[in-house]
Amino acid sequence: MKRCAFLSMDSLDDFVCYDHLLHQPLEELGWSVDTLSWRTTDTDWNDYEAVIIRSPWDYQQDAGAFLRLLEAIDRSSARLENALSLVRWNIDKRYMRDLEQAGIAIVPTVWGQGDRLPRTISSLFEEAPELVIKPCISANADDTYRIASPSWAETSARIAPRFTGRDWMLQPYMPAIATEGEFSLFYFDGGYSHAVLKTPAQGDFRVQEEHGGRLRSVSPDARLRETGDRVMAGITTLHQCPLYARVDLVRDGSIFRLMEVELIEPSLYFNMDPDSARRFAEAFDARMNRRDARPA
Repeated sequence: MKRCAFLSMDSLDDFVCYDHLLHQPLEELGWSVDTLSWRTTDTDWNDYEAVIIRSPWDYQQDAGAFLRLLEAIDRSSARLENALSLVRWNIDKRYMRDLEQAGIAIVPTVWGQGDRLPRTISSLFEEAPELVIKPCISANADDTYRIASPSWAETSARIAPRFTGRDWMLQPYMPAIATEGEFSLFYFDGGYSHAVLKTPAQGDFRVQEEHGGRLRSVSPDARLRETGDRVMAGITTLHQCPLYARVDLVRDGSIFRLMEVELIEPSLYFNMDPDSARRFAEAFDARMNRRDARPA
């Protein structure tokens, strides 16, 4: 039996995770699975053929330590998925500038740092009535705020200090998030797998289940699928084909704009498609077999 490890966090008690659905299809392909905290300090990574980053949903609390762990895994004989180079690129949301330069339509974004935030927000309110602010390194909608012009004077003293010394990104709030939702397309080893539509709870803008978001399985129309495929082609051209990717898109008139690409620890919503876990397992196994078949 070949061994692989899933990187997770110390406790998933406050989260919704579907990685257990991978165990049976992986075992049927000859893989045993251990789930380990990314904060582990006594694991010999050489004991594994592969380490798959799955649910370390608190890595943003210490991104430096997280990257150091991945570097240690990368130095071992285990294959890290997704690759360290992809993680380093994807961990800072300024990667979206690379995709924009490659011709992908992203949600319009202003990038900045630290104490520039209050005056930047004030100037942007002249163009958009509502904005979304988040750190460039973030997950789970941590420190992500939707702000409106009338309330900014009252909330700035509370929000602005959260970004002191941090790189941040400002975007116009996309109304389609509330009226339609956010589309997520999933790709395994470059191949399309499935798609879901995520909608926020009433009065919220965050689509994660932990914040009350709802999920619905969907079949993407031609334009949505074509946009997802173009994003994946851009990633592969810029870097390499990932084992797994989640492409988050929002409708803006006649086009779809990229919200973000998740290449580190996305929920892949195996619960929403009964064959998706098996497709992932088969893509992973085939990828490992291709590596093993390469000449020494």
